[in-house]
Amino acid sequence: MYEPFPGNYVWNLSVNICLNMGGVMGEIDPANDEVRAVSTADPDQGTEAFFSAWGKLADRVLGLAAADDAAGHRFAAAEKYARAAAYFITAERMQSRDFAPRKAMYASMLETMKRFYLADGQGIARVEFPYEGSSLSAVFIPGRGEGPRPCMIFCNGLDSTKEMVTLALRDRFARRGISTLVIDQPGVGEALRLKELHAVHDTERWASAAVDYLETRGDVDHGRVGMMGWSMGGYYAPRALAYEPRFAIGAVWGGNHDWGGHQKARLEREGDMPVPHYWEHVMWVWGQPDIESFMSLMEKVNLNGHLGNIKVPFLVTHGGNDRQIPIKYAQQSYDQAVNSPDRELKIFNEQEGGIEHCGADNMEPVQSYIADWLADRFARMERS
Repeated sequence: MYEPFPGNYVWNLSVNICLNMGGVMGEIDPANDEVRAVSTADPDQGTEAFFSAWGKLADRVLGLAAADDAAGHRFAAAEKYARAAAYFITAERMQSRDFAPRKAMYASMLETMKRFYLADGQGIARVEFPYEGSSLSAVFIPGRGEGPRPCMIFCNGLDSTKEMVTLALRDRFARRGISTLVIDQPGVGEALRLKELHAVHDTERWASAAVDYLETRGDVDHGRVGMMGWSMGGYYAPRALAYEPRFAIGAVWGGNHDWGGHQKARLEREGDMPVPHYWEHVMWVWGQPDIESFMSLMEKVNLNGHLGNIKVPFLVTHGGNDRQIPIKYAQQSYDQAVNSPDRELKIFNEQEGGIEHCGADNMEPVQSYIADWLADRFARMERS
């Protein structure tokens, strides 16, 4: 993994994710130079300086995009809107929940992504659907080809957003004829930041609402709808697969069989953290007032006793050098999905790439492997 801030895993992870979203090294490095001196402290320190440096970068690239757009050069504008959004996402994600300026930057990111969808011309669009008296937002990326297409519901992890996934994924599934509904489920993105919808352990609640929405779309093959997630989505997605019978297939991008139990290890400082201000962040995500109530709730956040209910093809992938989540959790999910008729565990190695958490070092090999695995099986379903 590229490490511009030696010894600071949290900051390095953020930069690598941004590169996978389409960030450009020549733009990023000058912004990093502004904060290199403070990066050697505790990862929670200096994040406001990071916010400032990367915010200026995002604003500059956004201005260039707007100029291209005004000149009628929409494809050039789309490229720059996407990069500006990636920089906004990275800067906002690094901040404490109580850092007030993050709210304005989040709004800027949403507007920038809206401009990207319009300029890009691939039919990518933000959508919204009902959920338990409120609503959830998502990004629909249409698969290419004639007729109703198969579709994967893609959920976030602990700290990502639908826009991060969209920029990282781009058209890799779409080129294989697979549509994607990337959702901000409770606990992330718009659901958390704008609607105060917190994470729930019984994820089939919001996953079923997403399936209900897809069944209203004529461009989706309702018999070929699947569920997947990355990072903490390695808990969310299998749990939903176990209890929502309309799913035809499932995949995990980073096993996370016992995320709740793993929090005990993190309290002992085992493994690296995904975001600064970690404990503050997880209590925000789960809507808990203190660490004691959070840890009590975590007793429910594991997949033991649930995965025997998965009766569809199921893929589990994991990075061979994941420094956040141990490989054992991927193995446990695979081992317990005993009733899947077609299950596979794929661990990525150094020769292939994609060895860090969710392939932060190189997402392409992981994305391509998952996309091909799904495409092969969707094709068989179509012929049967």
